[in-house]
Amino acid sequence: MTVSGDTSIEVRPGAADESSAAPVQPPVEVRGLWHRYSSANADWTLQGIDLTLQPGELVGLLGPSGCGKTTLLRLIAGFEVPSLGEVRMHGQPVASAQRWLPPERRGVGMVFQDYALFPHLNAWENTCFGLRRGQDTSRASWLLELLGLERLQQRYPHELSGGQRQRLALARALAPAPSVVLLDEPFSNLDVEVRLRLRSELPSVLSACGASGVLVTHDPEEALAICHRVAVLRDGSLHQCASPRDLVASPATPFVGRFVLQSNVLPVWLESSAGVLRCPLGDLEHPDDLDKDSLPDDATVLVAPEAILLQPDPSGEDCVMGREFLGHGWLYRVQSGERQLRLLRPLEEVHDRGLRCHLQLQPGAAVLLHPQRKTLRGLSSRL
Repeated sequence: MTVSGDTSIEVRPGAADESSAAPVQPPVEVRGLWHRYSSANADWTLQGIDLTLQPGELVGLLGPSGCGKTTLLRLIAGFEVPSLGEVRMHGQPVASAQRWLPPERRGVGMVFQDYALFPHLNAWENTCFGLRRGQDTSRASWLLELLGLERLQQRYPHELSGGQRQRLALARALAPAPSVVLLDEPFSNLDVEVRLRLRSELPSVLSACGASGVLVTHDPEEALAICHRVAVLRDGSLHQCASPRDLVASPATPFVGRFVLQSNVLPVWLESSAGVLRCPLGDLEHPDDLDKDSLPDDATVLVAPEAILLQPDPSGEDCVMGREFLGHGWLYRVQSGERQLRLLRPLEEVHDRGLRCHLQLQPGAAVLLHPQRKTLRGLSSRL
C-alpha cells in the first residue's frame, strides 16, 4: 500500500502511543552546540546552536551549501563529536564534554542522499539488515507494504528505480523502530515527479511509525511544504526556527527573507528634514514610533519580487539582465545600481535582456522593516 498526503494510515502496533503514555522528554535536544573540524585554523562550522525536536515532529534544517546543516545532523547521529555544548535524546545526554554515545546506541535511523543500500542484498535483506538476529520481521513486511515495495522484495538495488531505492532506504531506517529518523537531502537525486510524491508521503510514513524526523535540505519550497518547523542556518549560526507560516509572515533576519522567500533586501533611511522614510524604490509610510535614533544605519526592508513595478525607459538607470519563464509569470533579474533585484511580472509583460528601465515600489505594497520586523506600505514612486 502506497501512502499519500491525504491517505489514512493505520499506526503500526509498537509505535509511540502518546494518548496513554506519561509526558515524555523531547526526542532530541541540542544545547549550546559548537563544532569545528580538527584541521589547523579551522573556522567554526556551528556556533551556539539551540534546537529541540518534539515528539512526532518533522523539523527541517535549511540553508545554503556550507551552512552547517549536515554537520548538525551528523552530530545528532553520533558521527561527529561536539567541541562545546551537548546533545540529549529523550532527556539523556548522548554527546557532551563528559559523555559520547556511539551512533549504534542512539536509536536513530539514517536516510542518506545516495541511499547507501547494500548492492549484494535484495530489498528484503536490506530492510532487515538493522534487525537483531531472531528479531520479529513483521514490521519489515509492514514497511515494505506501506511504501509500495511488497512485490519487489527479491530485487536488488540495481534493479530498482531511484524512487524505489529511496523508499527502500527509508524502510531500512525505520525497520528497527527508531524514535528519530535523520534524513540528509533524501530527495535531491530524484526527478521532479518522484521527488514531489515522496516528500508528500514522508510525514505520513513517519507518523504511522511513531517517529520524529530531522530533514536536511537546501530547498526552501521543500522545507516549507512538509515540515512542522524549519530551522534556517547560515555560516554555522541559527537565524530562525519557526513554523512555515511564521517564517513567511515574519522572517527574523534579512537573510531568512532573502533565502527562504527570495525577497529583495534594500537599505532604508529616514530623511528628517522631509519627515520621509525612503528606500531606493520609493517612499514608505512613516510609523509614528519610528525616529532617527530607533533606525540603525544598517536598517533594511524586505521587498517581494511581485511588489516591484518595471517601466521601460531608454534613459533609465536600471537594466534587465535576464528572465525566466515560470508558467504563471516572468521572473526578471534587473541590475539597479550595485544590486541585482528579482521581479515577478505577469506573462503579458515581456521585456528583453538589455532593456533600460525604471523600477519603483508598487504603491500600497507591503514591505518588512528590519530590525524592527514591522510591516510598512509603499507610498510613492522612486525619486
